Amino acid sequence: MTETLSPAQPLVVEEGEEQRGFAGTNVPRKEDKRLVQGQGVYFDDVKRHGMGYAHFVRSPYAHANITSIDVSKAEALEGVYGTLIGEEVAALTDPFFQLATPPGAHIKDYALAVGKVRHVGEPVAIVVAATRELARDAADLVEVDYEPLGAVTDARRALDPETPVLHEEAGSNLSWEGVYEWGDVEGAFAEADHVVKISELHFDRFNSTPLECDGAVVEYNRGTGQWTIHTNNQFPGFAAIMMGPAMRTGLDKLRFVTQDIGGGFGNKITSHPQLVACCLLARKLHRPINWTEWRTEFHLTMSHGNERWFLDTEVAVKADGTLLGFRTKALDDAGAFLRYEPLGGVIWAQVTPGCYRWRNVRLDFTQVVTNKAPCSPNRGYSRMQHLWFTERMIDIVAHELGLDPVEVRKKNYVKAEEMPYTTPNGCVYDSGDYARMLDVALELIGYEGLAERRADAESRGKLFGFGIGSTLDSGTNNFGQSRLINPELQFSGNNEVATVKLDIFGEIVVTLGTTPQGQSHETTAAIVVADILGVTPDDVNVRAGHDTYWNSHAGFSGTYASQFAVTGLGAVKGAAEKLAGEIKKLGSVILGCPESELELADGFVRMKANAEAALPLMACGAIINANNAGLPEDLDVTLNARYVYRPPFELPDVERKYGNLTLTYAAQVHAALVEVDPETGVYEIVQYAAIDDCGKRIHPQIVEGQVMGATAHALGAATHETFTYDAEGNLLTPNFYDYHVPHAMDMPPLKTGYIESPSPFTALGTKGMGEGGGAGIHAVCAALQDALAPRGRPVVYDSCNPYHRVWELLQDPEASRRRVEVISK
Repeated sequence: MTETLSPAQPLVVEEGEEQRGFAGTNVPRKEDKRLVQGQGVYFDDVKRHGMGYAHFVRSPYAHANITSIDVSKAEALEGVYGTLIGEEVAALTDPFFQLATPPGAHIKDYALAVGKVRHVGEPVAIVVAATRELARDAADLVEVDYEPLGAVTDARRALDPETPVLHEEAGSNLSWEGVYEWGDVEGAFAEADHVVKISELHFDRFNSTPLECDGAVVEYNRGTGQWTIHTNNQFPGFAAIMMGPAMRTGLDKLRFVTQDIGGGFGNKITSHPQLVACCLLARKLHRPINWTEWRTEFHLTMSHGNERWFLDTEVAVKADGTLLGFRTKALDDAGAFLRYEPLGGVIWAQVTPGCYRWRNVRLDFTQVVTNKAPCSPNRGYSRMQHLWFTERMIDIVAHELGLDPVEVRKKNYVKAEEMPYTTPNGCVYDSGDYARMLDVALELIGYEGLAERRADAESRGKLFGFGIGSTLDSGTNNFGQSRLINPELQFSGNNEVATVKLDIFGEIVVTLGTTPQGQSHETTAAIVVADILGVTPDDVNVRAGHDTYWNSHAGFSGTYASQFAVTGLGAVKGAAEKLAGEIKKLGSVILGCPESELELADGFVRMKANAEAALPLMACGAIINANNAGLPEDLDVTLNARYVYRPPFELPDVERKYGNLTLTYAAQVHAALVEVDPETGVYEIVQYAAIDDCGKRIHPQIVEGQVMGATAHALGAATHETFTYDAEGNLLTPNFYDYHVPHAMDMPPLKTGYIESPSPFTALGTKGMGEGGGAGIHAVCAALQDALAPRGRPVVYDSCNPYHRVWELLQDPEASRRRVEVISK
């Protein structure tokens, strides 16, 4: 069940005001027809004559030297086209560029394992055959001899002297470390009436399991030396930056093509090693290569979300619940290779104080490598871990000091009248009203009646709990933040491109630089263009997908980091306005009047004072494209407008680790009610509310879908989803038999609401959104802690709490309580 509560005064259309244009309305989605009818085109739908199917041979060991590889039996099998092994890759390519400073910078990462494997499932060879099934069977014939080594599976032990080192060239398992400190931390603790100490909090490793796994169809043109890569990689700009130097080729030789993608969530950003392997095979075997990842391969090897510990945390608090500051040590497990890391070592700083007015913060960040699958961005990347941590501090402080978690939040939230609000580290929260969002959540959850619900649950032998999660969805990265981890990196700002053209028969054609995976870019782009050109969304043709050979690709093109509503639509708006200007310029010549006297409406450029003096857009397209004799020579009109949107960023101050790291801040407040069986630890989420503020909503229904999807991911991460390893580095949850994602029947009764606080920093008042699920992870943790309080006041210290963990807290509450200490002055 889903219900939606709108704010008392919606900002899309003020009360009594007539709706103008299509923005803010639920027009039919342009993507739906082809997707619902099964006419979407995914990479695996691309077929080529003579195509070979690739299957990876993967390591059964978490850490081992490779002593030999014999592919002869596989190659002798009829229908096998060829193979590729690590030694070939090392000869043909260079290691991937590393973002880290030393020692992480010295890590050598190739498309296949070279001499050593560092996690279960790491690819050591590839077999290509006439069918997918034959390639899989032939892969079993490849003989690999290993010399097993000790495995590192606990990041807390990764830097111990006796721990094996994964990358000898780095000399250590340390990949990056840095200290962030802002404000007067010592002064805050001197002023505090209470200091709450928390020895350890733990955020579990999981990912967002898109329906479609990774893959590609790769072709090589021997005449031009160009690869065409049909893939579902969601950030081709980053993939090209990684692949070009490694393959010793220019980026113009790498053409990325996508149409439809079956979910991404950040998990499909770091497939560049596999894409390089496919490129090498396409060139070697003179045939197109299809690689389609299996689900178990995806779980074993791709895109885990970062596991993180928060150690020796201290929170400075006044007697009235005012939060003065905190200090902690964050330990991040990056897995076996860095791939997109150590960007997680700075991305969290976009939301340093969470939703709160903390001014004094110290965080020692350490990232290590372990014999687990590599990490990559995962919906809410790095911010989710930190925001869960800030919320845990709030609730633990409230419980330990006997304060109301609702009132502690309201006392310490950044206030609406303080927006735009500059955080201690120089980020700027653009707009928002967190207290109002919390009030909406409390209304939806039935906060006034919680005492009765608690009594009813107790009468049935259940423990009842209520929890809140407040989080931020920072969107539109300033890639200059990368310099806070490596001052030598030459990245800063951000960009996205769109083109809008009026074609010969009046077709309006929009080309995007983004790679949507369900965010409805075609629909929202059509809405923006329609409102500017005075047509309907049905009149706007948005090209599906992405092609780097279209003139709408920039260095940061892709779909990631909650930014399309800002960068993508910002580019669309700029291109559409540029085209509108050209149409008016042409109209002024044809109609013989100043441009200022013209308007675009109902498919015409026409005079404001005389609507009959009008020129159809179709005529405009025909004149410029096919009937242009006699036009003034200085008429600079092409009706093909390209616009590059660049957010207004400055370079951060590297020494102070200070600056605006992202442009917009959507916000989410979630509330959960749970009932727990005290005998078994089994619990049920019996009511749930999710409130979102993403500024101006271009298409409310699409926003609602993003809110629900993020909530489902959050509840999965809070209740069941975790990648658990044994001491030898074996993943114990390698597929959906063991890794439980929420089904429809697992979802609780869900009520949704929203407010709108338009961003003053964006062209449309929009904010990126869709990564606010972290609120849900904490709402469940907080509800469990509240429910278990009568049974010894255990402390919920893990982000994921399957039934067995809840049972353990009930059996030995004191074990968790030893993690917390309160020092009062």
